[in-house]
Amino acid sequence: MSNERCDIAIVGAGPAGMSAAIAAARLGASVVVLDEQRGAGGQIYRAITDAPARRVDLLGPDYAAGRSLAEAFAASGARHLTNAAVWQVTPEGAVHYLRDGATFTLQAERVVLCAGAMERPFPIPGWTLPGVFTAGAAQILLKSADVVPVEPVVLAGCGPLLYLLGWQYVRAGVPIRALVDTTSMEDYRRALPRLGGALAGWRYLKKGLSLMRALKRAGVPFHTGAENLAAEGREGQDGVAALRFTAGGKAHCIETSTLLLHHGVVPNTQFTWSLRARHTWDDAQLCWRPKADAWGALDVPGIHVAGDGLGIGGALAAARQGELAALGAMHGLGRITTGERDKLAAPLRAALREHLRIRPFLDALYRPKKANRIPADDVIVCRCEEVAAGDIRHFVALGCDGPNQAKAFGRCGMGPCQGRQCGLTVTELIADARGVTPAEVGYYRIRPPIKPISLGELAGAE
Repeated sequence: MSNERCDIAIVGAGPAGMSAAIAAARLGASVVVLDEQRGAGGQIYRAITDAPARRVDLLGPDYAAGRSLAEAFAASGARHLTNAAVWQVTPEGAVHYLRDGATFTLQAERVVLCAGAMERPFPIPGWTLPGVFTAGAAQILLKSADVVPVEPVVLAGCGPLLYLLGWQYVRAGVPIRALVDTTSMEDYRRALPRLGGALAGWRYLKKGLSLMRALKRAGVPFHTGAENLAAEGREGQDGVAALRFTAGGKAHCIETSTLLLHHGVVPNTQFTWSLRARHTWDDAQLCWRPKADAWGALDVPGIHVAGDGLGIGGALAAARQGELAALGAMHGLGRITTGERDKLAAPLRAALREHLRIRPFLDALYRPKKANRIPADDVIVCRCEEVAAGDIRHFVALGCDGPNQAKAFGRCGMGPCQGRQCGLTVTELIADARGVTPAEVGYYRIRPPIKPISLGELAGAE
């Protein structure tokens, strides 16, 4: 155990974390960035520092853009602690982490949390079968190790990542049996009033349309407006065997041994909840987000948050938010004046506004369906403890008011993931069963360790 000190500790080396580190180091701060991966990049630029040129080209220009940011970060003077799993951040600025089997503590004057996003749970019948993955997990395998399915895959759900992965798979020669899109005409009608913002962010719109055109040119079968999705196994066979759904008034069954599900990403709020920071329910993005000021400062003094952990906006928006959080932290340390902070922030805020203009359109168009967020009784919700949606509804009938009570009723959310995978679903299930809003129901009371740590490793900490 050590007790190193620094001005600013940054948790996460994705676009927000790298940008925050560059900005703070440029202004003279001592900066330490902690990340559990072996290289910078986060999930979106994963393995960018050592990816071969062929893989970078395959993954596309948005991924390639991460290389220049990673190079600037490496040259910034910030100290980068790789393979460092942060398992606790305290309100006093102590960052506890595990590295190479030993525990360490970093004491910082300011902490910037750049924990990024995580995929939204997609609890449909059969989603726990072997062979069913999230699209994000599949993309990580491609980014980090060139691992792709050899059998024809089915991609199902909605949102930009689904189409991006399909496009990358086509370029990698992966056979795609079908893309099953849950986006319906009703979704397009709901998004239409927000088209002005989408046109203002025309580069994002153009990119999305080009991905879909490329998939169609490649002959990938599209099914739109899909409902009643269910992954099915086969008697005597392990794993998924088919995806059933209805679309256009017809029932469909597509055989596959690899089903990739996705319907958006949500902020990873485990650290901010564990700090007892205030959160609000975002009805547009259907998720919790920490309440922060214009500099990403929480109501926990000295703690900032930036990037998708603050609200989903994408890599470029996250980078600008990282820089703004760094300016806020440096101002809080008394290293820059209010005038200097605001002058440096002005172009960042203008760029941030541009990157976020398309968000209302995307949020409306790819709003996850209620049936795919609040499942039927027989669908497993908590994968760690094998708690089904019907169990949660039964708990509510017995008097369970919220996610924390669900733990006592049936261990829901008490597995290794600490409720990270089921938390949103449990909140919405209970709210729906009680007939109240998710904001009234609340979330799990998250406690450290945020990342798994053994008792032996914990005993090494003093």
